[in-house]
Amino acid sequence: MSKSSMIRAYVIGLGVLVAAAGSAAAAPKVSCAGAAMMGGAQLLCSNTDPGQAVQTCTFSWSLVTVDGTNSVVQGSFRLPAGAANVTVYQAGGFNAALTEPVVLCQGRKVPAKVK
Repeated sequence: MSKSSMIRAYVIGLGVLVAAAGSAAAAPKVSCAGAAMMGGAQLLCSNTDPGQAVQTCTFSWSLVTVDGTNSVVQGSFRLPAGAANVTVYQAGGFNAALTEPVVLCQGRKVPAKVK
């Protein structure tokens, strides 16, 4: 491989890294937080962009039950545009969270209707 080919490969690789870093810096459209303590667990979510479309989301969360066993809870929900602090999961029988809740959402803007 010639020196110019190596430099070209380096520049292309650097460009890919910069492009990936730029796309990763996008602000999330949904913000969620969960807690498990004193026998209960609750997960709240907000749609942070009021102009954003309805978000369809799924979640998975690893929790410790009151008898000390591990339990993974999963579910799905829809979050309307502009919704704030919506309880998307609530249950009893949990003492602690083993992990942070993992929430994945997808939304699509609806095109404006033509008159």
